[in-house]
Amino acid sequence: MNKRILTLAIILAVAPFAATGASVYKWTDENGVTHFGDRQPTGKQSERVSVRTGKSSGGQQRQSPQEQLDELEAREADEAGKREESAVEEARRKQREANCSTARNNLDLLDRNSRIRIEEDGEQRYLSPEEIEEQREKFQEIADENCGAEGER
Repeated sequence: MNKRILTLAIILAVAPFAATGASVYKWTDENGVTHFGDRQPTGKQSERVSVRTGKSSGGQQRQSPQEQLDELEAREADEAGKREESAVEEARRKQREANCSTARNNLDLLDRNSRIRIEEDGEQRYLSPEEIEEQREKFQEIADENCGAEGER
């Protein structure tokens, strides 16, 4: 009885060391199927896998939960920055469209009417032809800046 217990104890003590000496290889075939084996396949690229940890040697180390959390927070902050930037770009685009529309309407008004009346210091007066041309140039410049693509400025 003691011999059996002693033999069993020796086998149990030696078994983990025998398992660590064995190599397991992992590879993927042409069809994308992953295989495992105790011999390295010939003509195929394979990874040696640690039987104890399940990690392949030379592979990436698994991230800790804190590292995963930090990475997730960094990604979310980056996405929030992009959304904010997108909102600013949208507001800028809408402002440019409004400026373009106003400038074109004013140019159209200047082209249709020969006499433009304005109120100045509580009194109304007509613009001179020189003042009309000055306003036309001003509105044309605004239209040129805001009506084309943003990169054309």
